[in-house]
Amino acid sequence: MNAKPVNSTAESLRKQIEFRAYLLWERDGCPYSRHEEHWAQAEKEILGERNGKAPPRKKAKATPSPKQSPKPSPKRGGKPKKN
Repeated sequence: MNAKPVNSTAESLRKQIEFRAYLLWERDGCPYSRHEEHWAQAEKEILGERNGKAPPRKKAKATPSPKQSPKPSPKRGGKPKKN
């Protein structure tokens, strides 16, 4: 027989949720003590994908378009020098 045991399926689901929660945590800047929020969001996304009802994901930080140039940041250690 080629049927997977139920434990294997549950373990696979848990690992998917765990990985998605980790990615959400990283995306949010690795905050301390928001693990339950990230886990719940990951569960919602993974289970939604499995049921064909995936909620919209938040987009990653947008990169500036070619028309917009990013503002130069001052050098470390103080204020930018004036010429």
